[in-house]
Order: sequence, then C-alpha cells, then structure tokens
Amino acid sequence: MILCAGEALIDMLPRLSTANEPSFAPVAGGSVFNTAIALGRLDRPVKFFTGLSTDLFGTKLEESLTASNVDASLCNRSDRPTTLAFVELTDGHAKYAFYDENTAGRLLAEEDLPAPAALDGIDALFFGGISLPVEPCGATYEALALREAAGKLVMMDPNIRPGFIKDEPTYRARLDKMLGVADIVKVSDEDLEWIAGTGEIGDLARQLLARGLKIVCVTKGKDGVTAYMDGREISVGTEMVEVVDTVGAGDTFNAGFLAGLDRAGKLSKAAVATLSDAEITDALTLGNRAASVTVSRAGANPPTAAELGL
Repeated sequence: MILCAGEALIDMLPRLSTANEPSFAPVAGGSVFNTAIALGRLDRPVKFFTGLSTDLFGTKLEESLTASNVDASLCNRSDRPTTLAFVELTDGHAKYAFYDENTAGRLLAEEDLPAPAALDGIDALFFGGISLPVEPCGATYEALALREAAGKLVMMDPNIRPGFIKDEPTYRARLDKMLGVADIVKVSDEDLEWIAGTGEIGDLARQLLARGLKIVCVTKGKDGVTAYMDGREISVGTEMVEVVDTVGAGDTFNAGFLAGLDRAGKLSKAAVATLSDAEITDALTLGNRAASVTVSRAGANPPTAAELGL
C-alpha cells in the first residue's frame, strides 16, 4: 500500500466557450493528487492524505479520488476553500497562477496528521509538489516524513516552482531534512540544478546519492530518464507521441515508477537497495509509458492498467 501525501487542488484549464470566448474549465489536480490518481488507475493499492475542503471543489476532488480507486479516508476535512491553480499553456507547456491563501490544504497542521497506527499496512510514502514550500502544511508533511521514514520507503518529487517559494532558506532546509531520510527522489534536470547547483547532471545526481538516497531519477523530457544509484546509472528513452500538453506528466511517471517497484515486490527500504538492473529498467519504462499517454491528451489524465496492457 502506498500513501501519497500532498496537495489536491483545482486546475482551471484554458478552454473556449460555446460562444468561442476564452474561459476556464475546473479540473481536479495537484501534483501529489495526480500521482495518487495514476496509482489507483494502475491498480495499485493507494491512500491519499491532504487537507480537503468540504466545498463544491473539494467534493469534486473526493469524487475523482473515489472514481480512480484511491482511499481518501485519511484526509483532514474542513470548510476552508480549495486551492485554485489557473493554467496558461504555451506550446503545450503549462504555467500556473496559484490562489492558495487560507485554504484547506494550506492550513493543514501537524495535529491533523493521522496517528501512526492509522498507517499500519502502508509500505511507502510519496511527497512533493507545492505542498512543501508553504506553511504550515510544508512543516506538516515534513513531520510525517521524518516520523515514518525509519520503517517505510519514502519517495519525493520536489517539482520545484521558484515563483511559489516565498521563503527559500526554510524550503531548502526542509528539502535537506526530507532528502536525508528519503530513499528515492525524482527530479527534472532543472529541479536538480536548483537543488544542487550548476554542473554536469550525473555529478549533481551523485551529490544527492551521497546524502543517503538509494535512487535519483532525473527526467529530461523527450530525452527520457536516467536512474542514478551507487556505482550504476540506467537510462530509458521516452515513447514518441504527439504532445497535447505536459500537465501531470511527471506526476504520472512517479506513479508508474512506484507501480513498477510494487509489481516487482520491491516496495520497501531493504528491497530498493537490492534492485537489479532489469527491475529498475522495468520500473522506469512503466513510468515513461504511463507519462507518454498522459501528455498525449489534455490535462492530467493518467492511463489505466488496461490501457497499458497490464
């Protein structure tokens, strides 16, 4: 069982109205939410934890989780509003304007965390996205990671958005602590340079490995992904598809990679340290295959296991 802990929000996606006027369509989203949805669609047992609103948008989020077989029973519910993210697409690439003040997700506090006993049966935790650089929810997810990391596999995708980071020193300190207990991190090449500085990508990835990580996955868009491990690196190319937009691509890769580990029976701290080249290649390939489907259709719409022939 995998627990995804992080933001759930509404992406306001640009559309044309029936009168051919610019408009926005509300679509359930959020980086960590998308990863949970993708895992559910890949038939992996998955739970989701966030601060979830009881407003109409929060209801839409919960309905989306249920429809994709994601267990939302651990979510902390309140009547605060749902975070909104207005999306601008340029050549298929997304830029975001976030409306996040005083929301149900943003104001998630450490006392809202599920009790340790409620996480019995959870093998792995996934963190990331815009839930980490803001307060108080960032501190809450940090506390959860530090509390559970000793006995559970931890994967992170920082998904760096510099415009969303208001207190860079605090955020960097949080990343340092969470990366220090994580087993796997997925970063884009841009994320990696933001975290570790300029330099050759492989050297920067090995700097992260030196912090105690077992696997550093570096995604490079159409150029595929490389997994760096102690003394090894394995690269897998992407499947060539016609790109509609990139919303949710990295989130879907995360789900596919974790699903690959789960399918191989390697979803634990001890097992990840013993992965074979073939097992890593299979997990990377599944991540890329799933992400390729997502970018071929509008919005974050991950594929099902049946669509991938699993």
